[in-house]
Amino acid sequence: MKTEQQVVIVVKGIVQGVGFRPFVYRMAKELNLLGTVLNNHHGVTIELQGDEATINAFIATLQHSPPPLARIDSIEQNPISTLSAFSEFSIIDSQALAGEHANVAISADKSICQDCVDEIQDPSNRHYQYPFTNCTNCGPRYTIIKALPYDRCNTAMSGFDMCAQCRNAYTNPLDRRYHAQPVSCPQCGPQLQLSILNPTFSALNNGDALSQTAELINRGAIVAIKGLGGFHLVCDASNDVAVRELRKRKNRPAKPLAIMVKDLSQAHECVYGNDTEWTVLNSAEKPITLMYKYPKNSLGLSEQLAPGIDRLGVFLPYTPLHHLLMDKLDSPIVATSANRSGEPIIGNKAEIEQHLGHVVDAILDHNRAIINACDDSVIQVIDQQLQVIRLARGYAPLTINISDPVKIDADTHSLLAVGAQQKNAVAFGVDHCMMLSPHIGDLFSLEAQQYFHQSLATFKRLYDFSPSHIIHDKHPQYAPSQWAIDYQQRHAMPAEQCVGIQHHYAHVLAVMAVHQQMAPVFGVSFDGTGLGDDGVLWGSEVMLADINGFTTLAHFSEFKLIGGEQAIKQPVRILLALLFEQLSLEQVLALPIKAIINLGEQTVTNLHRLWRNNSHCIACRSVGRLFDALAVGLNLLEHNDYEGQAGMMIETAVNQYLQQNSAKNSGIHNALNQINLAQHPASTAQGSKVIQWHSSQFITQLVQAAHQQDSALTTANLTQQICWQFMAQIADKIDSVAEDYRDYPQVFCGGVFQNKTLLGQCLSLSKRANHQVLTSQHVPINDGGIALGQLWYGVHLWAQ
Repeated sequence: MKTEQQVVIVVKGIVQGVGFRPFVYRMAKELNLLGTVLNNHHGVTIELQGDEATINAFIATLQHSPPPLARIDSIEQNPISTLSAFSEFSIIDSQALAGEHANVAISADKSICQDCVDEIQDPSNRHYQYPFTNCTNCGPRYTIIKALPYDRCNTAMSGFDMCAQCRNAYTNPLDRRYHAQPVSCPQCGPQLQLSILNPTFSALNNGDALSQTAELINRGAIVAIKGLGGFHLVCDASNDVAVRELRKRKNRPAKPLAIMVKDLSQAHECVYGNDTEWTVLNSAEKPITLMYKYPKNSLGLSEQLAPGIDRLGVFLPYTPLHHLLMDKLDSPIVATSANRSGEPIIGNKAEIEQHLGHVVDAILDHNRAIINACDDSVIQVIDQQLQVIRLARGYAPLTINISDPVKIDADTHSLLAVGAQQKNAVAFGVDHCMMLSPHIGDLFSLEAQQYFHQSLATFKRLYDFSPSHIIHDKHPQYAPSQWAIDYQQRHAMPAEQCVGIQHHYAHVLAVMAVHQQMAPVFGVSFDGTGLGDDGVLWGSEVMLADINGFTTLAHFSEFKLIGGEQAIKQPVRILLALLFEQLSLEQVLALPIKAIINLGEQTVTNLHRLWRNNSHCIACRSVGRLFDALAVGLNLLEHNDYEGQAGMMIETAVNQYLQQNSAKNSGIHNALNQINLAQHPASTAQGSKVIQWHSSQFITQLVQAAHQQDSALTTANLTQQICWQFMAQIADKIDSVAEDYRDYPQVFCGGVFQNKTLLGQCLSLSKRANHQVLTSQHVPINDGGIALGQLWYGVHLWAQ
């Protein structure tokens, strides 16, 4: 006779809002087990009664075959000595445990599943044409949650009373919509509302709000459309006039605009890519995916979508609203975040009217509130690996379970990492979990800093979280650093519990955190700006790093930013500083460089005086700034209209060159053969030799070669070859340093390595040398990942 026993099982991870309880219910019924299952702050708690073999079979199935959207981080099992009198297996109401820390990983929003797509297109289904259809396998999560546990009363749906049919589905454990918290239908759920701001478009045909929105887009209007985590600014992507007008109104002259396509078939008419790129584009997360655009496309897309570069951000419909709208349109649409430049995405109609009322002709709103704004994720594929550029919808909040032996004591240690100034995100650490927030944005405005505070408040509310330890960037003028120091002082936190770490070291640590890496790595951290330990703006760091610190191995030599931050906005100043080190003022003025000519002799002379006297100059060694200087020197641009523009234009030129020639077999022009990324004599720092690559000599040689008078090549071909030489030399020099460190895993990080061609060349050299590379996976390679690196440092600094 089998002996009855009873156990309590606590499952932690992404286990709420993903169909976990009905999954457990069905499995327990199939195995004839008795007991209960509920949601609480711990995650999912299951009480099981049955014989030992059957309970073990249940746990094994739970571990190896969980629901598709779930992620199990841990399963704790405890026997109960006194058996309860269970007569069946049931799902009971969720419990909130007062005074206890939440250990639940919040699920990211999920794109509409195929079952729901089929229903909104089926005239016989009660969800036909309903733009808020969802089920347990899809729909909003993070963007509608107010508190844990994840139950309807704690979401933006709390004010919508379910009709009888929706309630039947919601309460039936065998139904696809069992405890799908946003469940609704046309009779009981949210509704659309269209508002016309521009009277030019007031005369519309009769129809529902979505049909009228489609008519507006077809007529060339710009419409703000409310999605899952915020509004999009939408117009016809094939209407050049509308796209130009959007750019003009939004004061966005050149930054690329993402487009939404109806389906994969339409995407194939706009861009091309490899199998991995198509898989990612069509994944459950439905991110904006950067792919190569066709020079000529059959859909007549506007040339103004991504001027001057060879890639285009494309994404598929991810809500029922999007699917229904795209069914009514013949062309792809521009669908860019509704925000002011560098600020967070806007989530309510009042702010659209206040801040972007001059931009849009109409607003398509709905009455389901966005509790937590969340932008679209942006990704690209490099060497068959996904690289996240913006971590947001579909991927965030990102939770990483910390494996033993490291553990954060939840009773005494609540770790907060506040991230960087640009592309800010914040990270939290409690118990065995690290959480990286969705993209917040650049913290240069009061509105952006307010959103930073709101994001902190969101996680404090959800997890009853108050930081006992804080990690921040060493730059004292960064808004997050100032917030951290102010918090430490206001709460009388001991100084040793609020620490700053170096920016580029945090970049490397972020990738280490993904892989739970504690031992040393060979880290290459290239970006635009980050304060170094010596007061210089770094950004070309090659280091040996572990969880305790780093040693610098190599970097570019310093150069001056004439006028400080003004040089970033006006990159000709960077180029001039580099040229002044190698050439006379007269030689610089004689170069046929548009930006220098347009400045005029007097201004260039004044800038030379500032450079010579080291007046109003900041020392810098950033690779990102070298990209800026070269782009100006090659007449690719004069001003930076958006961050990373120079890198994208140089990358486009390289890709054009590689498409026309084989880099190995084609003969580089004789002048280019003379170019070499020279080194300063090695200097001694921290007891080791530090290689310095000569910034000004390198850039000056490239610029002079571009403007040689005796070249047999066309200007375009010569420019393309020089851009390739620039990237190839950088990759080669990194690899030459790596030769002595082949036993260490290699990390490439920082915003410069969003450059697909440069990173691809570095990875190719690493593969050739059999050098292990740690990829960034779902953590942004740019400053969006900084907070996780800061947190990984803190986890070990204060580990119990």
